[in-house]
Amino acid sequence: QVQLVESGGGLVQAGGSLRLSCAASGRTASASVMAWFRQAPGKEREFEAAINWSGSSTLYADSVKGRFTLSRDNAKNTVYLQMNSLKPEDTAVYYCAGRPNRELVQWTIPTTYNYWGQGTQVTVSS
Repeated sequence: QVQLVESGGGLVQAGGSLRLSCAASGRTASASVMAWFRQAPGKEREFEAAINWSGSSTLYADSVKGRFTLSRDNAKNTVYLQMNSLKPEDTAVYYCAGRPNRELVQWTIPTTYNYWGQGTQVTVSS
C-alpha cells in the first residue's frame, strides 16, 4: 500500500502562485507514476499533470500548460506542483494520485490510479 498526503493549498489572488506537495509513504515503488487531478464543485475530477519515476517525462493538461510545473524528489518521496499565474477557474480541490507504470495506459484517466491523497483546497480570488 501507498499513502499520499497533500499539502500547500490555500487562498491566493489571481496571478499569484502556490506550490503543492504530495508526500508518499509505504511501498512507494508501486506509485512510479504520480499525478495531480482537481475537482471543482459540481464537476468531474480532471487531470492536470503527471510525471514518471525518473522525472524525465511529464504531461500537462492544456489548461495548465506553461503555468504549472510538476517535479519530484525521489529521495524525499515527494512530488511538487508549482502553480503560477493562477486564475479563478483553477479553484478546486487538488488530489495527488499514484500508480504503477503500465504501458499503453493513459496517464490522464483517474480510474487507472491505485492510490489517492485526501485532497487540498486551492481557492483563487479575482
